[in-house]
Amino acid sequence: MSLALAACASAPVARVDARGAAAADQALKMVGKPYRYGGSTPAKGFDCSGLVQYSFRQAGVALPRDTEQQRRATAGIRVSSLRRGDLVFFNEGWRRNSHVGIYLGSGKFVHAPSSGGHVRTESLDSPYWKKHLSEARRV
Repeated sequence: MSLALAACASAPVARVDARGAAAADQALKMVGKPYRYGGSTPAKGFDCSGLVQYSFRQAGVALPRDTEQQRRATAGIRVSSLRRGDLVFFNEGWRRNSHVGIYLGSGKFVHAPSSGGHVRTESLDSPYWKKHLSEARRV
């Protein structure tokens, strides 16, 4: 009986992990799409939180639209515990947690950078992103 309970208890976690990985896969399909402030579709382009919302929606998970609401809707984790599909937040300029991306694994993340850019993957170990990483969160 305890084996059956343990299996049931772990099923929701596996489902959430699978959805995070599916969201990461969706975001990777958007690499090369243009950055557009307020954008949240492949046709119009993406800003950072629009990419996150779109990618998770495609994976069956509803997330709020803006970066701060996404931060509040997720659980804080240690950066050392990052898994594929977790969110990584960055401080840009004077704004705390103003940029978000989706962790891919192996120290990489996907995001929609600033104006004039395109959705792309980058390394958390690059000097810029390492300096600006503020927190990691799990959906």
